[in-house]
Amino acid sequence: MAETAETQVESGKQAARAERRAARLAKQIGAFSKAHGGAEGQLAYIGQMGTRIVLVGGDGGWGDLVAPSYAVAESATQKAGITMHESFDGEFAAKVRTGRYEWTRMAGIQVGGPSNQA
Repeated sequence: MAETAETQVESGKQAARAERRAARLAKQIGAFSKAHGGAEGQLAYIGQMGTRIVLVGGDGGWGDLVAPSYAVAESATQKAGITMHESFDGEFAAKVRTGRYEWTRMAGIQVGGPSNQA
């Protein structure tokens, strides 16, 4: 019987920890949204690492956060109140605006473009 009580206490601690993490992530998402004129997002499971929350701002700026689980990521985006997408394609992907740095890092080096070194 003691094991059951201990298990319930541990389970309660884990739930509280997940709730605190979701609240912190929601605060970060809210800050991103405020800085970029709104935000939309998409969740991407990345294995044992957790779940990536991909954010795209109203101005085309983008970023991401990593949550320890899909449930925490989902809770955080619900708390932040942003529009969520099932996949990162089509109209949603077209909203992303990249700069020189991204082009250099993503493709420039591979196709003979300018390097990031001065």
